[in-house]
Amino acid sequence: MSETNVDGLARDAPESERDTAWKTRLGWSRILGETLALLAVPALLIAVFLLPEAIRRAAAFSYSDPTLSTAITAHYVHLTVPHLAGNVLGFALLAGTAYGLSVASGRRRLFVVSTLTFLLAFPVALSGLNLAIPRDAIGYGFSGINMAFFGYVAVLLPIAVGERLGLARDRYLPPVFFLSAGYIALIALPTGAASLGFAVASVAIALPYGRHVRRGSLREARRVAARILATPGYGELVAVATVVLVGYPLVGFPAVSPTGIRVNVYIHFLGYALAFLVVYISLFID
Repeated sequence: MSETNVDGLARDAPESERDTAWKTRLGWSRILGETLALLAVPALLIAVFLLPEAIRRAAAFSYSDPTLSTAITAHYVHLTVPHLAGNVLGFALLAGTAYGLSVASGRRRLFVVSTLTFLLAFPVALSGLNLAIPRDAIGYGFSGINMAFFGYVAVLLPIAVGERLGLARDRYLPPVFFLSAGYIALIALPTGAASLGFAVASVAIALPYGRHVRRGSLREARRVAARILATPGYGELVAVATVVLVGYPLVGFPAVSPTGIRVNVYIHFLGYALAFLVVYISLFID
């Protein structure tokens, strides 16, 4: 009988088998470590919320008196429990989906770099761009950064599926952005000529990218898509990501209400569009 070590592998097992087992353990260790690191984000949001309200209001971003420090801190400030809970749950859903797609497509490093960019650089960028619309108000909340993770999902889902279909990313990512922009316009803008016109224009821009799609390629796409959905774990991940991509805009771009807290739809779209652009460019630079 072969002697076994503490890892349960025979000492005389082939070297390739031992290497595979080691890489598997290392992979799961990395996933566990990165998952724990992601949990630090909601922990930080909760810790900030436990500060006195006066301190939190002072850390919010004032459009009439902006500072660099509040441009950063405002995105981690919440004044009510429902606002905090919504953003924590949104982060768990979006970041979790983004991480799953990254692991499935072999782009864990892209996720780590993008997450650090969203958490450290996006607060300043979003606050600065938000000054383009003058107003006498304060801004706060993690929603803009959550929408950055939504933009990441919007890029990685077509990538994860498209590579299995053998599609070139320069053909299907631009129409994804334009179609999603039209979809968001129908949700976020008041019903009327403006929202309908923007949606129609977005579809018109996206259509030329479909000119390379042939009838045979559609049959092949359906065949491979069926195989993806039949793959244990992967099919569920794609299904969840698709639901997130279609359903989350209904949460991120709610109907404007004359009463209650005003939702900054502008900064939500900025977070989504800027992240989509940054991740899209990063894929070509990598």
